[in-house]
Amino acid sequence: MTFALLIEALGITPNASQHGYVIDNMLEMLHWFMLVLFVGWGSFYFYTLWRFQKRKHPKANYVGATSHLPTKLEGGVLVLEVVLLMSFAAPIWANRVDDWPTGPNVTRLSAVGEQFLWNFQYTGGDEKFGRRKIQLVSGANGLGIDRTDPDAADDLITRNEMHLPVNQPCIINVMSKDVIHDFCIPNMRVAQDAIPGSIIPMWFIPVKEGTYEIVCAQLCGNGHSGMKGTLIVESAEKYKKWFDDTAKLSGATVNDDAPLAPDPAPATAP
Repeated sequence: MTFALLIEALGITPNASQHGYVIDNMLEMLHWFMLVLFVGWGSFYFYTLWRFQKRKHPKANYVGATSHLPTKLEGGVLVLEVVLLMSFAAPIWANRVDDWPTGPNVTRLSAVGEQFLWNFQYTGGDEKFGRRKIQLVSGANGLGIDRTDPDAADDLITRNEMHLPVNQPCIINVMSKDVIHDFCIPNMRVAQDAIPGSIIPMWFIPVKEGTYEIVCAQLCGNGHSGMKGTLIVESAEKYKKWFDDTAKLSGATVNDDAPLAPDPAPATAP
């Protein structure tokens, strides 16, 4: 079951990932819970204004309230919040950090932030990232890829444009060349800090073809607002054609005989 109407009303971008449905369901539940609290405590507030107005009580009561009901209500809210955390948020997080995808259908790439753009490095058919050297970094080779390294010969390098095959998992190694950034794809319900000197992996499964925005969600300088990229989710056939055509233009080795990974069944909302 999905809650697209409320999510849209809240101004949240539509979900396009497999795990995003669970997150959206939890968001809706939390907003209904906050609405109940808002109406409940707001009603209680106006009741106290009316109940204890000066006209009805010209002389103050210095004893105050003796009922323990407010304390019990606060305790009940606390218990409910713990239940929401342990029953929904914790399992979702555990699944994200423990259940990593494996197999030949996994697309592997690196997302490297720099002021103010995103660099992407895809592994080729060998599924290995090639060596990078700081001495080779230039305008045309922003990541310093060493093409003499056999593992780097088939690596694909792009800038501000990322492609993924639909209904297939991807693992992205997030890192930074300069300051702290945050690699965020709102439609995929994923975000990960890009920290200099650290390689932090993240994963998701895109389930809807389309074009989505990649943004930096961490203030990183004067050009922060313009640090955007594009994610294009497409069929396996279109993805392979894009990969091969772009690799040939960039000088990477292309394995034209590599078979297409079969498209798995489309993911559905839980």
